[in-house]
Amino acid sequence: MKTFSKFFVLAALLTGGIMAQTPFGVMTSATPPDPATLIADQVARLTSLLTLTTAQQTQATTIFTNAQTAISPLQTNIQGYWTSIQTAVKSNATTTIDSLATQIGTATGQIIDIQNKADAAFYAILTSAQQTTLNNAGGIGGPGPGPGFGHGPGH
Repeated sequence: MKTFSKFFVLAALLTGGIMAQTPFGVMTSATPPDPATLIADQVARLTSLLTLTTAQQTQATTIFTNAQTAISPLQTNIQGYWTSIQTAVKSNATTTIDSLATQIGTATGQIIDIQNKADAAFYAILTSAQQTTLNNAGGIGGPGPGPGFGHGPGH
């Protein structure tokens, strides 16, 4: 029985440690990083992977910042739609649920469009050697937050 208790405590501690992690490492504050910091981190990772030039870093930052600027109000809208849909569920307002679900789908589609166009613009500024490196690393797209390398289905 003592072995089981020790195992349970160890498992609980490990689970708590894992849950305290974020995609960006251990959270050091309750406030998530701002979009500019996320984009700077993203460009730094891409620079490390692809040896981006200073000009490419500037272009990438502009591409991803413009995408995030376009995405931000859509994300705000989606949050509002989810709040409204919770209210509609509680009042069994099925027509409202249908409408809000459609709005969520449309906004999500717009976000995917913006992100992938940003990816295409970023990919276009790379040399063929950098494109090969990126392709070998899993390419553009794949799960993850924000515009640019690391979001979308399939990775």
